Amino acid sequence: MTATLTERERAVLEAVIETYVQTAEPAGSRTIAKRHQLGLSPATIRNTMSDLEEKGYLYHPHTSAGRIPTDLAYRVYVDYLMRPPAVAPAQAQHLRGELEGQRAAVETILSRAAQVLGVLTNELGVAVTPTIDAAVLDRLDLLQVSTERLLLVLALRSGAVRTIFVEVPAQLAPESVQKVTVVLNERLAGLTLKEIRATLADRLRDATPSEPGSSELLNIFVQEAEGLFDVPISPSPSDPVHLGSTQLLAGQPEFSTREQLQGLLEVTERRDLLRDALTARGGEGLTITIGQEHADARLSTFTLVTSTYRFGPLSGVIGVMGPTRMAYDKIAALVNHTSRLVGELLE
Repeated sequence: MTATLTERERAVLEAVIETYVQTAEPAGSRTIAKRHQLGLSPATIRNTMSDLEEKGYLYHPHTSAGRIPTDLAYRVYVDYLMRPPAVAPAQAQHLRGELEGQRAAVETILSRAAQVLGVLTNELGVAVTPTIDAAVLDRLDLLQVSTERLLLVLALRSGAVRTIFVEVPAQLAPESVQKVTVVLNERLAGLTLKEIRATLADRLRDATPSEPGSSELLNIFVQEAEGLFDVPISPSPSDPVHLGSTQLLAGQPEFSTREQLQGLLEVTERRDLLRDALTARGGEGLTITIGQEHADARLSTFTLVTSTYRFGPLSGVIGVMGPTRMAYDKIAALVNHTSRLVGELLE
């Protein structure tokens, strides 16, 4: 993408972004010349900014002579220009000190991490409770608890055990339940829960136990695979999305009007929206989703900077949400550092 930019254009674009992030005011050529030692005159900077505007990297508010970076500009900055600094020792020590005493509960560590990360970045800290998709099934058991109910017991290789009720249309003979248990263990043990949900129908296609009711029970597993093998990390999970303080965002210039503040509150109150945005990220490591890149238009004025944390077979996401005007380099460094620390403490 930067192949379309000259060296001068890259330098000016970086200077405009850094100036706008620091001042929250449209950047003018004289301001750029004073704040950054580019070796260029204000007139040359002004002409370069005009070229960048034509290419879609800057835009020109009608009420100002300065220019503001577009989402495309931030994307170029994030992918090619920024140099995340090392996290300051004082910040690293502060993070560890705030989280080290929270070993008891995963949810407590994540909630605290979101709060501290929000304070350090002056953005909204966010975290998602780990998924158990990568956990491997060691074995399962089916126990009859009533005429129309079975108890599915999943023993995971991590040592965790989860129980789920399975509704059946009529009483099944113990022999049928036992036979289905054998078939399920033969075909599913050793797979991750994610693999089971995705391939269960194929794995059971040629399974035809002769006991009455066995086929019907296997069919229930095929039809309800998404629910039966979508297991929360804790038996009674609270909201999987943890947020820091929205007050940190509310004080930023982007939310100075009542309408802007209302938009912020609507987004932060929609935990399902945030959960989908946080879990839609691709791959491991650091992910930065900017403005219009979000699938949901309600997030088009926000940036999400997130990183994966992992412990054992489990993984989750932690990071910050804020306006597209943010100190991407420093925030990326802090988010990466925090995700590693959270994974270390959870281990």
